[in-house]
Amino acid sequence: MDLKALATAHPDHWAKATAIRALTLDAVAAANSGHSGMPMGMADVATVLFEKHLKFDPSQPNWPDRDRFILSAGHGSMLLYALLYLTGYEDMTLDEIKAFRQWGSRTAGHPEYGHAAGIETTTGPLGQGIANSVGFAMAEEIQRATYGKKVVDHYTYVIAGDGCLMEGVSQEAITLAGRHRLSKLIVLWDNNNITIDGPVTLADRTDQVMRFKSAGWAVLEIDGHDPEAIDAALTQAKKGNKPTMVACKTHIALGHAAQDTSKGHGALTDADQLLAAKEAYGWKTGPFEVPAEVKSAWEAIGARGAETRRAWEERFDTLPRGKRETFNRAYAREVPKKLSAVIKAFKKQTSEAAPKLATRASSEKVLEVINPVMPETVGGSADLTGSNNTKTADLGVFDVDSRNGRYVYWGVREHGMAAAMNGMALHGGIRPYGGTFMCFTDYARPSMRLAALMKIPTVFVMTHDSIGLGEDGPTHQPVEHLAISRATPNTHVFRPADTVETAEAWELALTSKDTPSVLSLTRQGLSTVRTEHKTKNLTAQGAYVLADAEGKRRAILLATGSEVEIAMAARDLLHAEGIGTRVVSMPCWELFEAQDDAYRKRVLPGGPVRVAVEAGIRFGWDRWLFGERGRREKSGFIGMHEFGASAPAAKLYEEFGITAEAVAQKVRDLLDGKWAPSPLV
Repeated sequence: MDLKALATAHPDHWAKATAIRALTLDAVAAANSGHSGMPMGMADVATVLFEKHLKFDPSQPNWPDRDRFILSAGHGSMLLYALLYLTGYEDMTLDEIKAFRQWGSRTAGHPEYGHAAGIETTTGPLGQGIANSVGFAMAEEIQRATYGKKVVDHYTYVIAGDGCLMEGVSQEAITLAGRHRLSKLIVLWDNNNITIDGPVTLADRTDQVMRFKSAGWAVLEIDGHDPEAIDAALTQAKKGNKPTMVACKTHIALGHAAQDTSKGHGALTDADQLLAAKEAYGWKTGPFEVPAEVKSAWEAIGARGAETRRAWEERFDTLPRGKRETFNRAYAREVPKKLSAVIKAFKKQTSEAAPKLATRASSEKVLEVINPVMPETVGGSADLTGSNNTKTADLGVFDVDSRNGRYVYWGVREHGMAAAMNGMALHGGIRPYGGTFMCFTDYARPSMRLAALMKIPTVFVMTHDSIGLGEDGPTHQPVEHLAISRATPNTHVFRPADTVETAEAWELALTSKDTPSVLSLTRQGLSTVRTEHKTKNLTAQGAYVLADAEGKRRAILLATGSEVEIAMAARDLLHAEGIGTRVVSMPCWELFEAQDDAYRKRVLPGGPVRVAVEAGIRFGWDRWLFGERGRREKSGFIGMHEFGASAPAAKLYEEFGITAEAVAQKVRDLLDGKWAPSPLV
């Protein structure tokens, strides 16, 4: 590669792009850790994008109508950090660049959402960024149709690498974007043919150009180091009616001794080679030094967006007051005042009618009162709409000719759905929820984890949540999935016992600003256990006394979801024998753990024996059985200890011993004769 020719042909561009490369080399060398090659190879593309196309304002980094820039190849984080510093983002200082990958810095090894303005999503797990981008682009389409082009009209740009395109989730994302003709989505592929192990051809022979074309994308192929070609491609991409992939042929670690090798992917820390690369660039300043004229040129690029943003604010102010208020409320993740009232009214009606419903059906009934008062909700399902009960009549379907539709048919794409929902939540102004079977949290898991890590309130509706789904058998019967979700930090796992608890769980999920929710819902019908109306949201306490002991309290039964009614039936058996028994419903462990010790002590006092019942594995239950004033020798568990089987639900519960009689017998065994039957027994 003739660097001198590049520098001579476009000296101003070369100086700005070289600032990115030099800062990358310095930061990685100082940290003795990181990935140098991608930022060095894609510096030209990023420079043209930020200088000539990206709509942004560092002084107001969260301006709603900004273009979104997503670095899907998150290992090349120094590309993003350098751009944010150079263009003048206040919280991305030179000191932060110097502290790359160090404790307490904003410059983590991979871009972390929330650490610094301008980081639109957490990337690093390859493929996540490009999958998130589909949700970003969908959110833009929905809001443009809702509020008008004057206030919502922006692009989503993605830099993706070979690794992003190898990960399976990228196929889900690419085909979704092509199907929905997301023309404001532009992916810039860093086509350098290098992975950590060696050339891409070591493990893959995919024709990526044909792959994207077959999925309905427009594709452009360019020299990724030619600023004129980059500019022309981006200009053409913005005129199309399809999503566009720009294949940017680049050299990884451009200008370094490791150029075009797998070594160029990683940390280029050799001091002599670093200096040689800078010399080849014509870069004569010391470490972390950017010439004043180059920094000023970059800052001018950043400052340019303020005028565009102010013009947008003027247009926004011409919207009707109601639309402005709804827009601002949704972006602030505030719920409408009506929500609490409609939930309370629904709970009262349900307590009085006491229906027997599967909680997946309960969820649909709750959504029927929520969706009309929350226009920002966007629902969907991974090809299980009729099973997940996630669609309500008022939503309309999001499609090419109905951009204001609020229901997405995601197809059989759990991972892509979950990642795109995260993108919607990150975009702002949207409250996404989507459904699949609980066992397929396995497929959605990477995105569910990142929702928790990013502190965004995506709602994952997981139905068919136990052996209670019956005949589909052990492949579809989740036994460990509750434990997996509960083990994830910053996640609220709701397993409601009836329609009332389901309504309360939805209220909590939608009022959360920084915590994703997992709703674990049944296929089988459940009796209403909350027959006495309470305006208070008891689920918000995580656990509460559903029914107390008659007479002296000898036992406490702890249960969630479909097993609460089993615990209630066991209580009746024990009371008939004079054994005073309390039933505690525990719809959300995480919220119960967050209560103060005094409340937890009132719910779980020391002394009585404790038995937990849940159609899942025991993992995690010991915290409540003997970690809160309980005793190991006075506690027991009724649930699953193996995988399920194919049979009707009732037969499975009987065969696996999850019955009221089994619960009552466990209590008797733990009391071990230390109880006396009542005289009437």
